[in-house]
Amino acid sequence: MDLLLILTYAALCIAIFKIFKIPLNKWTVPTAVLGGVVLIGTLILLMNYNHPFSQIGGQYYATTPIVSSVRGKVVEVEVEANQPMRKGDVLFRIDPVPFEADVIRAKAALADAEQDVLQLESVYKAAQSDTIKAVAERDKAEREYDRYQKGFKKGAFTAQQVDTRLQTFKANQAALEAAQAKEESARLDFESEIYGENTTVAQRKAQVIQAEFNLQETVVRAPTDGYVTQLALRPGMMAVPLPLAPLMTFVHTEDNYYVGAFRQNSLQRLQPGFEAEFMFRALPGKVFKGRVVEVMPTIAEGQFTASGTLRTTQSFNTMGRALVKLEIVDDMSEYLLPTGSNAEIAIYSDSFTHVSIMRKVLIRMKSWQNYLYLDH
Repeated sequence: MDLLLILTYAALCIAIFKIFKIPLNKWTVPTAVLGGVVLIGTLILLMNYNHPFSQIGGQYYATTPIVSSVRGKVVEVEVEANQPMRKGDVLFRIDPVPFEADVIRAKAALADAEQDVLQLESVYKAAQSDTIKAVAERDKAEREYDRYQKGFKKGAFTAQQVDTRLQTFKANQAALEAAQAKEESARLDFESEIYGENTTVAQRKAQVIQAEFNLQETVVRAPTDGYVTQLALRPGMMAVPLPLAPLMTFVHTEDNYYVGAFRQNSLQRLQPGFEAEFMFRALPGKVFKGRVVEVMPTIAEGQFTASGTLRTTQSFNTMGRALVKLEIVDDMSEYLLPTGSNAEIAIYSDSFTHVSIMRKVLIRMKSWQNYLYLDH
């Protein structure tokens, strides 16, 4: 960019010398050179600081690695590479037969658990009856013991008879306590609940829900609007629920934002809302208008994380650039521009606005250079 400005000045000087027939001597040539140094240097400083330019920029986009939630063999791939999809469209299907069997098995276990609950109710009611019977027998034995004890005092019964009735009463009391314990155990089994349901039934229902979820996960769908590119999945391949083994990459269709990396010198001239211009190597001779969305609040080179190694002086010797998020406001629909294309970006601040004209001229001159292949 600076070279274009110098060459433009040089061409202008040559034209002036030729048109006005100014002689080349020790006064005119140094004057033109020194004047150029002062003029060009001042303009470059003002332009670079107030209207920064970056060759490091481009469009960035988010992708999601598609990993199946269940393990199985892929039986059908419905997605087509690079074709737009809506959220919920089917990407591929996994063999559902093992998971259908799991659902049937889980529902059968649930039915058994519900039957067991009815049996637990019957056991509980039987235990209640046993307790009532034990209470009656204990009370009867107690009355017998009281009657024999009163009779013993009047000489009607012997001490042996009274002791026999006492042992009978104690046995019936022990039987009652055993029946009460059995009833309590049956009650706990029958009334044990979680979220208003028997614990065993709740557990079996959870297994049914998990089995049905796994069955639904055999159909893998698009997480959002977007498309799949570089598709290599084929029927017969195994899908495994491992994040390190994705089956495809899903590209999300989102608002097209661009990011430019600008030198820190011009940070005070980078603000949301400022006008910007883009040029692409893929679109030579064209410049597109845009605006600054936000300036990223961090610079990656300053990041550090907790570890057992201290940072050295060399790790601080970095020259990171500030990242600026931008968007294009011109209509780009007529151009074939793949997602992720590189861009060169200029931002125009509200300071020294008259100098921005020079930046705009240089941007357009540089855009025409994209017709040339200058790579080494």
